[in-house]
Amino acid sequence: MHPRFQTAFAQLAENLQSALAPVLADTHFRALLTAEQVTTLKQATGLDEDALAFALLPLAAACARADLSHFNVGAIARGVSGTWYFGGNMEFLGATMQQTVHAEQSAISHAWLRGEKALQAITVNYTPCGHCRQFMNELNSGLQLRINLPGREPHTLGDYLPDAFGPKDLDIKTLLMDDQDHGYALTGDALAQAAIKAANKSHTPYSKSPSGVALELRDGKIFSGSYAENAAFNPTLPPLQGALNLLSLNGYDYPDIQRAILAEIADAPLIQWDATAATLKALGCTSIDRQLLA
Repeated sequence: MHPRFQTAFAQLAENLQSALAPVLADTHFRALLTAEQVTTLKQATGLDEDALAFALLPLAAACARADLSHFNVGAIARGVSGTWYFGGNMEFLGATMQQTVHAEQSAISHAWLRGEKALQAITVNYTPCGHCRQFMNELNSGLQLRINLPGREPHTLGDYLPDAFGPKDLDIKTLLMDDQDHGYALTGDALAQAAIKAANKSHTPYSKSPSGVALELRDGKIFSGSYAENAAFNPTLPPLQGALNLLSLNGYDYPDIQRAILAEIADAPLIQWDATAATLKALGCTSIDRQLLA
């Protein structure tokens, strides 16, 4: 078991501990539960889905990297496939606050980058801030997304974000988590191709500036992240954050990064290079390359 889970795990009910122990045994547990694993946990504990998600929230919060605030927020995104995806807030010492990933963004991008097609619900241990409510409004589940908070009845995103402004107000037809492929040719080595694949998946209806980041670790593992824009612009999630989020959720740490590649268009209206390089250097990675999309 990864050390980050030990304190939270010890506080779980005994029957939940017993059922979860084999799942968490891998140090690089992927911070997700398949539909079959969710069913097994429900049967072992007698909990329904909402109660089980609340019971698992401490494990999601343990995934947080709150190096600045020391305030752990956990979220569980529940996909239409039945898979549940953990998420936690991420802060980066030496970078700017604008590089922060909120817990809801972490769980949602986790689901998206794993290939989930839509979300049924998201469970969070603290009320979503306005930034996160706006981020969630970019999803193809829209204002009907169910939000579960401890001690409260479930409500929809529409309840939490009345009189909302979002992609449909700008006549955007393809929403976050819809299938997208920008069609750029895969070239270069495996890391470069992973970055291009991530760029092809990116959600960029506002700037038309697709981009992706791929990180190669010392053990050869590759994590990639895709750019996810937002109608309100500021809640946009850069591609590097998507990759770092997956890396961290899988139990790796920033010193494990050996090499990074950013794939983007040379003369795009928005360029990720400077912010990507600055954040990676703050995390100790100096081998950073740029792959131009063509």
